[in-house]
Amino acid sequence: MDDPLADESHMRAADYLDDQLQTLGDLDSLDGLLANISAQHGLLKQQLHDAQRDLHEAKQAADGHATALQRRADSFQHEQADIDRRLMVITASQTSDDAVPRFEAVLDQLQRLDIASAYVELLRDVDVLSKEAQSQLQTSNEAALAPYKQLRSLHTRLIHLQDGAEGAAPQLLHHVSKITQALRSQILDAFSADLEKVLQKIQWPTPKAVVPGPLQEEWETAIMKLLDLQTPELEGLEYAPGPADKVSLPAVLFPFEVLVQPLEMRFRYHFEGDKPTNRIDRPEYFLSHITTLLNDYSGFVADYVQPILLRHFRGTDLALNPVYIDATSAFITALLPMLRAKIGALLPKVAGQPQLLSHLMHEVMSFDTTIREEWRYDGGYGLEGWKGLSWEFLVQEDWFGRWLQVEKDFALARYQSIVDAPDFGDIDYESVDPKATKPTKGAIRVNDLLETITDRYRPLTSFSQKLSFVMEVQIAIFDKLHERLQANLEAYLSMTTSLGRAVGGITKEEQEKLLGMEGLERLCKTYGSADYLEKAMRDWSDDVFFLDIWEELQDRARQKDKIGTMSVASVAERTSSAVGSDTDTGALFDETANWYSRLRIRSEKIITDTLSNNVREALRAYRLINPWATLTGSTAPSDTLSPTAELDPLLSYLSTTLAFLSRALAQAPLRRIARSVLGTLSAVLWDNVLARHRFSTQGAAQLKADLQAVVRVVDGIVGGGVAESGLRKCIEGARLVGLPVKGTKIITKEDGDGEGTEDWEAWGGEGEESAKGGVDGATGEELGLWDVEKRLFADNEQAREVLEVLGLEMLSENEARTVLRRRVELAG
Repeated sequence: MDDPLADESHMRAADYLDDQLQTLGDLDSLDGLLANISAQHGLLKQQLHDAQRDLHEAKQAADGHATALQRRADSFQHEQADIDRRLMVITASQTSDDAVPRFEAVLDQLQRLDIASAYVELLRDVDVLSKEAQSQLQTSNEAALAPYKQLRSLHTRLIHLQDGAEGAAPQLLHHVSKITQALRSQILDAFSADLEKVLQKIQWPTPKAVVPGPLQEEWETAIMKLLDLQTPELEGLEYAPGPADKVSLPAVLFPFEVLVQPLEMRFRYHFEGDKPTNRIDRPEYFLSHITTLLNDYSGFVADYVQPILLRHFRGTDLALNPVYIDATSAFITALLPMLRAKIGALLPKVAGQPQLLSHLMHEVMSFDTTIREEWRYDGGYGLEGWKGLSWEFLVQEDWFGRWLQVEKDFALARYQSIVDAPDFGDIDYESVDPKATKPTKGAIRVNDLLETITDRYRPLTSFSQKLSFVMEVQIAIFDKLHERLQANLEAYLSMTTSLGRAVGGITKEEQEKLLGMEGLERLCKTYGSADYLEKAMRDWSDDVFFLDIWEELQDRARQKDKIGTMSVASVAERTSSAVGSDTDTGALFDETANWYSRLRIRSEKIITDTLSNNVREALRAYRLINPWATLTGSTAPSDTLSPTAELDPLLSYLSTTLAFLSRALAQAPLRRIARSVLGTLSAVLWDNVLARHRFSTQGAAQLKADLQAVVRVVDGIVGGGVAESGLRKCIEGARLVGLPVKGTKIITKEDGDGEGTEDWEAWGGEGEESAKGGVDGATGEELGLWDVEKRLFADNEQAREVLEVLGLEMLSENEARTVLRRRVELAG
């Protein structure tokens, strides 16, 4: 049977030779090919030899490892059997399974014995150190510090070990802590007594106390001993620990505890008994007492304690903390505990009396501001700053909710009293700039109320508390007033419509009053109040206080989905839609200001619509007359003609209403309303007079006289240029329809000896400026009716040219043709 491997080798050799020897020329390289094959064959034989050697060595190593492993297993079995035998002998057990639990019990007893021995040794060391320190106290107070520091160091290590051992030895820790604290109290009492002796010699606490030279060394020694005693505590735990939800407070330095003791006794004497100074309605008494103490004794501590603090803490980490290195800050820290105790005892007493609670919190915040700004106290919190006693009680003691409700109730009660006042809706002409829109007295008082509320919570350091005041008090009151103004506007609209009159039982006379000056004044009250409060909110948004709240709100909204207990969306709905966005636009009162802006715009539109409707009604009689084509006589200047009698209702109405509006509104809204009303007037006159009736020359002059009467009334009240702008189309139409039949040569000084331009009779003789508008530049002649008619109706290009010559800018070609056709001479 053939070997398949040999066959495969032969095939591969054949393939290789076929690949190498494909032509006759390849036979010349046969020797080189054979040499190469021989070299490769030798290399492969060498590799095979090396592989066989490595395999032999690996087998020898494996056999040796197996032999060693077997010897170790045999040794282990032998030792295990020996251990089991010994274990059974020791425990008198028949089997190893029975012996193991008994042996473990013995080991556990030995371990407990070892631990007990270590406990006894530790207690012996604690006892030795305690007795040594107490014995040293009998001879030298300073010598007692060394064993006390060792004992305290031992206590500190036990605390750390206890944490690592998951509270394995609470009794031991308690015992050591008790002995350490007792020793600390003994040493502290001894050191404090030394300092008190010096204080008695200088008659402390007299405000003018001084430390004389002979007592200087004793003074410094007494203070240094107290600082040495406290330093390990300050370095190990800088601030006194408290619950997880409570802020840690800086420790009071021992020397200042001794200094403050007589001051605290005095404080308690005045403000905890039945003395007249202890009044729950006068918290400013005990708060001002603290500032008095600072004024009286800050100089003493700065002169006699400050150098010792600098010398003692220099070069330590505590030197970076002002409450330890600065004597005045340390003195303030020592005075604050008596205030905390007093305020903590007073708050429950005034909790049920809103006015007293509010007064107390405002006085405490004022005190905090004084300590922060005048005494530069930061509580050791660095850039974060001291938040104040008010923050401690409002946040840490959870009094903020109660206080906010008190302030909200007070603000709403004050708001209601403002709303209920008889003069709430009276326009106040005196409290704002004469040129500004006049708000109501109620709007001004509400704004003053909200500014007062801002001043009441401005000292708060908590962002969430300030935002709560903004949303729950200020914006809430703004919303209430907006609802009231909106309701007044809706009531006015319902009473001035036919349906509203029928449903509401409003008589026609009452409705006429509402459509007259009474209603106009009512609308101006709403407009003025909305305008005033909108501007107030825009100004508030630029205030640094509200800008800080807005920036903090944006930062928090961009980082998380909630602001306190409120979602970002709910906050944005009440404040600004820009909350949480990446834009730099937006302000805290955007949404509220926009509501008032919409109310203002709507009020202005209703004022405009009311005036426009009344103007149409006042023109009713004027629209029905038609004397324009029948008026004849000599052509007289229009400014010498009296207005048409039927125009008197309009002139009287405009004079009365615009005079009132000029007092109630600023120039900008007054001009906007006037221009809109004049636009209505112009449309009515155009559609019902100019575009409907035919005119003689005298009729056109009378129309111009009527227009001039309206202009005089409006410009006299609103200001020059407004009436001409609003009635420009009608004025140009009257001028066009009143063109003279024939043109006149215009003689100027350059044409002859004349002293000036002759009167232009076609437009009431207004002189050169008016005449130039109808002068043909090519001929120097005034254009007459036939000239204008010929060019106006020729084509659009000539029509535009003649209108430009006449100075008519508002009229289109078709409108000009329509008006000119109303001239009686062109009637056919």
